[in-house]
Amino acid sequence: MRIEYLEIHNYKSLQNVKLTNVPGMAVFVGRNGVGKSTLFDVFGFLNDALVSDVKMAFQRRGGFKQVISRSQDGDISFVIKFRPNKDEPLITYELSIGLNDKSLPVVKTEILKFRRGSKGQPWRVLEFHEGKGFAAEGELTEYADAKEAERTQRTLNSPHILAVKALGNMTDFIAVSKFCRLIEDWFVSDFHIDDARATNKVELAQHISRTGDNLASVAQYMYENYRDRFDRVLERMKERVPGVTDVTAKSDEDGRILLRFQDGNFKDPFASTCVSDGTIKMFTYLLLLSDPDRHALLCIEEPENQLFPKLLSGLVEEFRQYSIGDDDNNYGQVFISTHSPDLLDAVHLDELYCLVKGTDSYTTIRRVADDPQVKAFVRGGDLLGYLWSHDMLIEGV
Repeated sequence: MRIEYLEIHNYKSLQNVKLTNVPGMAVFVGRNGVGKSTLFDVFGFLNDALVSDVKMAFQRRGGFKQVISRSQDGDISFVIKFRPNKDEPLITYELSIGLNDKSLPVVKTEILKFRRGSKGQPWRVLEFHEGKGFAAEGELTEYADAKEAERTQRTLNSPHILAVKALGNMTDFIAVSKFCRLIEDWFVSDFHIDDARATNKVELAQHISRTGDNLASVAQYMYENYRDRFDRVLERMKERVPGVTDVTAKSDEDGRILLRFQDGNFKDPFASTCVSDGTIKMFTYLLLLSDPDRHALLCIEEPENQLFPKLLSGLVEEFRQYSIGDDDNNYGQVFISTHSPDLLDAVHLDELYCLVKGTDSYTTIRRVADDPQVKAFVRGGDLLGYLWSHDMLIEGV
């Protein structure tokens, strides 16, 4: 999936934000407290709302009144325009959430639609208002038969549930089901070094968790089932982290999976508790990026933490390659937040966005490539990291 357009209204400091022409890898910079984490939490919120419901998603964030932008009333709303694959038409998802007469959050409006071509009105595959609406049945693989598709009227069990969740699990609504799986597949990292060092009971996990607490289990699973990918991870570890020659994950007598790193200068390997934070973090990222089932979207906050600055350019290239994908349409989008000039030195101008908080305490997001002065600096040979560290990226930062 590739998000090309994002619109957010009344979500914390993001009172009125639009992102256009979003690239495969997008990097976001801004001072502390400007809203970078809030931007990434939008995707976490939508994922939580899908997996559970909107009430639970708000409860995890302190309630509706803690999420809606200050001094604002009305609804919290989102518009996402995306393509499931590179050669498919643009799909639009609109979601509006507000309070009912009992002050409980409900889904006011939910619409899923796509455009058949470059002209004309888009066809609505799904439209619901407070739990009542319709969804088009069938595969709709060519996006040309939506007009004639049968639209089944439905009433959900609760107005707190997203219709894409309720109908996405039914075989009749294939187009809705595809979008539902895309949201479920978003990965918003909440990585913790201590969790990644932890040992796991022998219960193999296929995918890295958001906190990284199953790292050893995933390493063993990759080694046993995708040896070629695991070997490529080791090769990249040797390139990125000097001294590391091997990584193993084995079970001990108590049924725990232990992760061990071999340094070529020593006879015996080191347990994960004895290697540097940067080594653990780089291995986690490389394993995540090597997953044969790519996530539709990765949101990674401040990947520079615990990493030696000279490693960051290589890591940026790993993320960029993940977003490019391969010839089989197997690609994922990557959003990164950072404060690091070293990381920004490896970022392309059209990949960079800057968050700025205005005098009204609301955040705006600016595409740095749209600033003619920054473009002139870059053409003159200045690196983005230098411009960022000297407060020259964008006016008002």
